[in-house]
Formats: sequence, C-alpha cells, structure tokens
Amino acid sequence: MKKYLQIVDRHKASLGTRFANNIIDTIVLIIINFIISLISLFIYNLTLLHFFYFYNNGGFIWNIFTGSMMAFLYFFLWEKFSEGKTPGKYITGTIVISTDGQKPTTKQYLSRSLYRIIPFEAFTFFGSDGWHDSMSVTRVIDYKNYETEKQTTSDIESLGNKEIA
Repeated sequence: MKKYLQIVDRHKASLGTRFANNIIDTIVLIIINFIISLISLFIYNLTLLHFFYFYNNGGFIWNIFTGSMMAFLYFFLWEKFSEGKTPGKYITGTIVISTDGQKPTTKQYLSRSLYRIIPFEAFTFFGSDGWHDSMSVTRVIDYKNYETEKQTTSDIESLGNKEIA
C-alpha cells in the first residue's frame, strides 16, 4: 500500500480547476483529431486505401473506438513525457503527483489513462476523487502552492542547522 501524504491532499486542485483542465484538453483533442482526419482524407485521395476512408466514415461505434484510443494516447503521452502535465494542466498550474509525493510511475500514468476511457467516468468526480485518480493512487494538485508549502516546511526543519561553507 502506498504512503499517503496530507500535504498532497491539502493542495488538491478544485473541481472548477479540474473542469477547466478537461475543457482545455478536450479542445486540444478535437483539434488533433481534426488534423488527423484531414491527413487521413488527403492520404485516401492519394492512395485510395480504404483504411484512410474508414477513419473518417466508419460509423458511430468506430468513432467511439478511435476517440477513446486518441484520448488514451493523448493523456498517457502528455502526462508521461511532460512530467504530469497536459496542456490544460500547464494553463491552470496543476500537475499529477502520486499520493506519496513522488512523480507517478509509468504504470500509474497508464492506469490513469485507461480509467479515463470508461464511459461516464467523469461523473465519478461528484464523489471525493475521480476513478482515474483514486484507482491509480494519484492526485492533481496546485503545483505552486504545493511547492511553496514544501519549501516552507524544509526551511523550518533546517532552522538551527549550521551551514558549512
């Protein structure tokens, strides 16, 4: 069982901030999907390979499948390779962190992204934490306030210690 730090809980991002993250990331996902659709249409017109036609005209179930895969890849890749931040988190000043205060593992990023594609998972935020947070043992925190409290605590603990020049 992972350690759970109270400082992480004190600096959890508000529901409004999480909603803003979701809106911003959804807009970015729509733009990415639009660009991929244009590229797919262009490739289809050049090659007449039916896969590229099918990407844009595959029907309702196909759209749900490709949308889920795009969302999974988007969140996993952004959070993994930008150390817990998506474009929405960059704008709102939040970051994904493990409940023990460490950088999340690849497995945690992977599970966060997989839980996100469960239908109606967004409604789990009407409880205390969403499934993609609670099941992956991570939290989204206000990074600046978190770092400030960590620094203050570190400064208080180092009072009275002599610095060696």
